[in-house]
Amino acid sequence: MSRLDIDKIQRIHFIGIGGIGMSALARHFKTEKKVVSGSDRSLSNITKQLDTEGIQVFGEQVASNITNDIELIVYTEAMAKDHEEMMAAKELDVPMMNYFEALGLAMNPYYLIAVAGTHGKTTTTAMITDVFEAAGKDPTAVIGSLRAKTKSNYRAGKSKYAIVEACEYKRDFLSLRPDILVITNIEHEHVDYYKDLKDVQSAFRALCEQVNENGVIVTDTTNPSIAPVVNGLTVPVVNYLEYVDLQLPLKQPGMHNRLNAAVATAVAKREKISSDVAINALTHFAGTWRRFEFKGELNGAVVYDDYAHHPTEIRASINAARELYPDRKLVIAFQPHTFTRTKALFTEFAKAFGEADAVVLLPIYSAREQNESGVSSRELSVKALEYIDDARYVESIEAAEQYLRQTITDQDILMVMGAGDVTELAKRLTN
Repeated sequence: MSRLDIDKIQRIHFIGIGGIGMSALARHFKTEKKVVSGSDRSLSNITKQLDTEGIQVFGEQVASNITNDIELIVYTEAMAKDHEEMMAAKELDVPMMNYFEALGLAMNPYYLIAVAGTHGKTTTTAMITDVFEAAGKDPTAVIGSLRAKTKSNYRAGKSKYAIVEACEYKRDFLSLRPDILVITNIEHEHVDYYKDLKDVQSAFRALCEQVNENGVIVTDTTNPSIAPVVNGLTVPVVNYLEYVDLQLPLKQPGMHNRLNAAVATAVAKREKISSDVAINALTHFAGTWRRFEFKGELNGAVVYDDYAHHPTEIRASINAARELYPDRKLVIAFQPHTFTRTKALFTEFAKAFGEADAVVLLPIYSAREQNESGVSSRELSVKALEYIDDARYVESIEAAEQYLRQTITDQDILMVMGAGDVTELAKRLTN
């Protein structure tokens, strides 16, 4: 499948086009003058925008969407193999590939900057994009969220540069052949696939070995989880910690964002972008959708929406909120994401909540998993009481909305967190 000549393909259909990565790649192929269509279980703001851009989107995922003039199917890995669109494509013998295989097919011909890591990929990818844009490098970019400045997850460029977010799940990023590889950090994550940290490290090592022989790796060489991954490589390794600027006036709070900015600065220097241009772009960086995103107010309290769904990410977002509002009560409304992650990191989640003042836990977002362990948010709320005085379970987004409307005051900060549909709670509360 990797030998497929994308230049000869004119008609592409995306199964699960509403996903943040899928929609960006669909936009890319549309800019390449291809006929693009797609389907999703339901229509969203993203799919509606795709429609206005000339991409036909079906709100139902049925076999009739697959016609014999389609030359390539791109599917999300969340799609069941026996789904009727997938089966129809097989019957018609249409070439099929998952999102990351298609991303590699599209982006590997560029001078590729791939941003990998357990946390911080999206913000770092967006920061690098802003810097290269400001420097007149005119990059193509595929970002795992919507840039605040453009409200889009894609940037169509005309230069040699492509900047993409590289996800480690199921070793998907091994479809990429980077010229510059960023590794922000490495932890044991995606516990439904990786058995332990060493398993995760082996995937990152394999990606490092795919870096162009004239390329470079940008990472934290002092990190004990990263050091064994980059030791002994033939390509040079740059330590982004050398570029940390504690005085840089970022709009996004938190030390984790200073580290993300350091990565962008290191990559900029590699490509001979002046430090003045990089600093100016970073100080004006407006963030991305659902990354410490200000949504509005509730009862006089400021409300943020955040994608954090791992204990490390929760702590980073809490620390960012404390930096901005050191004297306010910090309330977290959290929706755990997947049963496997919640079970594997159960105690770590409870400890992370302890750095806030109160936590409201919603039911676990399954992401199509089956709850084989029996883990629950109610159980997690009890464990959290070992580390925080106020932890409670609510049965739905509606129940969380009702409780928070009744209890939040103008002395509070409310952060809505999670990778599932909990973002709807933030919308409801601020509307």
